[in-house]
Amino acid sequence: MKGFVPLYTNTMSIKIKIILLFIFFKTEFFCQTYPLFGNETQVTINGLTFDAMEPSLSIDGNVLFFNSLNDGITTSLHYASRVNDSVFNYIGLVPIVNQTVTPRLDAVSSLDSANNFYWVSLRSYPTYLENLHRIRFLNVGYTNFGRVYGDFYINQPGYLIMDATINYNGNELIYCNAYFNNCSGLPCEASMGIATKLNDSTFNKVANTSSLMFNINDTSNYLVYAPHISKDGLELYYTRLLKTGVQTEIVVSVRTTTTSSFSSPSVLVTSPSITPEGPVLTTDKSKMYYHKKLGSLYRIFYQTRVIVSKLDENLSSQEVNIFPNPTSNFITIQNENLDENSKIELYSTIGELLITTINKKIDLSTFENGVYILKFKQDFRTLTKKVILKK
Repeated sequence: MKGFVPLYTNTMSIKIKIILLFIFFKTEFFCQTYPLFGNETQVTINGLTFDAMEPSLSIDGNVLFFNSLNDGITTSLHYASRVNDSVFNYIGLVPIVNQTVTPRLDAVSSLDSANNFYWVSLRSYPTYLENLHRIRFLNVGYTNFGRVYGDFYINQPGYLIMDATINYNGNELIYCNAYFNNCSGLPCEASMGIATKLNDSTFNKVANTSSLMFNINDTSNYLVYAPHISKDGLELYYTRLLKTGVQTEIVVSVRTTTTSSFSSPSVLVTSPSITPEGPVLTTDKSKMYYHKKLGSLYRIFYQTRVIVSKLDENLSSQEVNIFPNPTSNFITIQNENLDENSKIELYSTIGELLITTINKKIDLSTFENGVYILKFKQDFRTLTKKVILKK
């Protein structure tokens, strides 16, 4: 009959749509890959005798910015020139930006590709609740010195921007709203959002900032702060503090496009005692700098990104479990689909092949402490996972 569409045709159409949706969502969720980093190296700043915290880098990587101890009494921004990845020469206070009257706090800087310099300051707070500041350094002199305005502030006493980072192009700001009210020197609450640039002095929240940051702002369990966004906008590094136990972790969340939501975080550095915080990435994403406590002082460290060449991460990470991780000796691999045609390879962080096996229990006790990479090969699919050896 004319106009009659058989039921099976409609059913097939629905099935095709479901398959297409599945393919779309599988691509969306599983093409994300987390960055891996190797063993850490301490940074030496020649001529520096006090704490170095909250590192940031110039776009070319030749200048390291940092602040002194976050005590809110004499906290100021300083800078040093690069000798190599692990050595810098201390120069002094960053010009113009620091207050000169105690108590003071000028800290947590970030820069974009046009040399716009952003930092937080408690000058005149709470008379002025806008505590994020900016300046643009020129070849000679400066311009655009002043406060940053916008609707990303929570305009109530006790709330402030604890830290923020500008993206490479200078048109997007990742900010941290924190609330302080006698919580043992820590913020009582801290969460992050995204704002876009309207002009040199104003940023406003993006309409869907809550959904973009949904997997990050676990405010029931964590304080999240100290963000840094990679040049391509796909990797967000930040610190989170566990509310119970006071343990800090440097973590990373990823996304597939610059308009999609960030993933749940992957832990990169953690410790209950040395307080790792403030990650920042070099422009080429090859190194991650951060601070942590060493003895009585905070010092800066870095880790180098691990790249195992020609890896196609299209084997779902949910298909493979490794435990314990970190481990002190053996690891066990749980994957029901691994068979005699599967292969497991262990690499060092510099890409050296150490083990090839099909066994699901691997002895690492003869290796040195550090980070290792497991590569799984199954049919035409591969997956890499990080293993931490800590004896």
